[in-house]
Amino acid sequence: MSGSAVPPLASSGVFSVGDSILIDAPRDKVWRILLDFGSYKEWRNQTLVSPSGAPLEDQTPAPGKTMLIAPVHLPPTLGTPGFMGAHAATVVITALDHEDFRAAWETAPSVLVPRWALHAERWQMLTAVEGAGGQTRYEGIEVFKGPLAYVVKWFTGKNLVLGVRAMADGLKRRAEAGE
Repeated sequence: MSGSAVPPLASSGVFSVGDSILIDAPRDKVWRILLDFGSYKEWRNQTLVSPSGAPLEDQTPAPGKTMLIAPVHLPPTLGTPGFMGAHAATVVITALDHEDFRAAWETAPSVLVPRWALHAERWQMLTAVEGAGGQTRYEGIEVFKGPLAYVVKWFTGKNLVLGVRAMADGLKRRAEAGE
């Protein structure tokens, strides 16, 4: 799959959120943790589900699989939801590039909110840091498109920035703590 899919430009949407962090662990280890959806319940709220929404027994991510991210707490927390409460997002994995260490998903098709009205695409990428003794740079970006993206930006934009940071921090903690 190398080279067949690339992250969107931040400027291609209404707005984007992103972050990067340096992790003191080898890229292979960070990649295994990033793709270990079975253990996400310990630090993130996402589960692979069937088209009907039932959790899949096999939590191995693959392109075309549907993922439920719920509850999504804004601001991010695994505890009690913040002022805006808890929400849910359903996404479809679009890219899983083991050679270049990149994973992506986008909002799942919805009857209530058509793709032209709101579409989000999220990419997570790992880069080995040369000469850094086994360090990895994690980068995440999510680009929002469509007229409803203005509403999302207005109401939750700042908290989405915190959510991307929470993902980076959580991955860093898990990778540096050991498995």
